Amino acid sequence: MTGGVIVTGGGSGIGAAVCRQLAAQGVAVGVLDRNASAAAQIAEEVGGVALSANVANSEALAAELERGAEQLHGLVGLVNNAGIGNLKGFESYTDAEIDLIFAVNFSGTYSAMRTAAPLMRASGGGSIVNVASVSGVRPTRGEAPYSAAKAAVIALSQAAALELAPQIRVNSVSPGFIRTPLNEVLAGDEQLRSQIEAGTPLGRLGRADEVSELIVFLLSDRSAYLTGQNLVLDGGSLLNSAQMDPVLETMLDRYS
Repeated sequence: MTGGVIVTGGGSGIGAAVCRQLAAQGVAVGVLDRNASAAAQIAEEVGGVALSANVANSEALAAELERGAEQLHGLVGLVNNAGIGNLKGFESYTDAEIDLIFAVNFSGTYSAMRTAAPLMRASGGGSIVNVASVSGVRPTRGEAPYSAAKAAVIALSQAAALELAPQIRVNSVSPGFIRTPLNEVLAGDEQLRSQIEAGTPLGRLGRADEVSELIVFLLSDRSAYLTGQNLVLDGGSLLNSAQMDPVLETMLDRYS
């Protein structure tokens, strides 16, 4: 197989960490982000290809994925990392907010996979990794649409694993509390961070590079017999789900 890997939401956080680790292993990388300058910055850093599209726009996304596959001389991997969330009470979400959360987290992932599948087959096959969330495994307070969208991503990944096999493997990863720019407000809130750490058996927030390690493993031949799985990376917090309820209540009260 020849070709590279495209990472959506690759301009920051977990996506940028994936791009850096892939490049360090000699993999050609396409950095796709709706923020064109962020994509260009990471692409320059890793010697990759900068791509820009809003994943909620299926036509623009398809065009950039096709352009990226051409510049990478084929496509053997796709990481659907782009996502958005919100934190509000159940009855406070508007139709527009719900639609946007699903458009980015679910429809954007589906659209990218639909475009990428024939490109990957033309390159001899490959691996797709979709970034879901522990919120999709155990729905959380204040995140009803996000939890539902991420649960849909997990189900979508498993359905695609059936339909795209054997040429293409599809798995998802579900991170817990990871210290990224998106979550920096939580990390910077000493009281809330202490609550999170107390409810996590490993006693700390996760790091973006720890999630990227798992994603890169799933992209590689080292996981050649692994498909249709959702791997949780949360420091064990789901094991303490009851103890995490006060954390979620605090988040909802403080940041919604």
